[in-house]
Amino acid sequence: MRVTVCRDCCCGSARKVPHLDHDEQIRLLGEVAEVRVTECLDVCDQANVIVVQPTPEGRAAGGRPVWLAFVNDGHATADVADWIRAGGPGLAPLPPILELHRFSGPRR
Repeated sequence: MRVTVCRDCCCGSARKVPHLDHDEQIRLLGEVAEVRVTECLDVCDQANVIVVQPTPEGRAAGGRPVWLAFVNDGHATADVADWIRAGGPGLAPLPPILELHRFSGPRR
């Protein structure tokens, strides 16, 4: 499974989200998935943004990328990691607590 973590002007910025250890967030997610750090995903008003990609099995089961906004504390990061461990998109239902973070990514 791959997780894309935005780390540019707002996401990953101690200026915008000072109470989160941004490096620790990437480390924790890296324990359960391949983490790809990217530049701006054009949703700066929803920092920190994480996109969880389904595995091939998850995609075959109907899973699609899930965009999560405001993943701004250790509890939210742990919730994302737990969902990934359970299978992620297509293989495990999105927990209700993460539904609060879910949004539609920008159309390019």
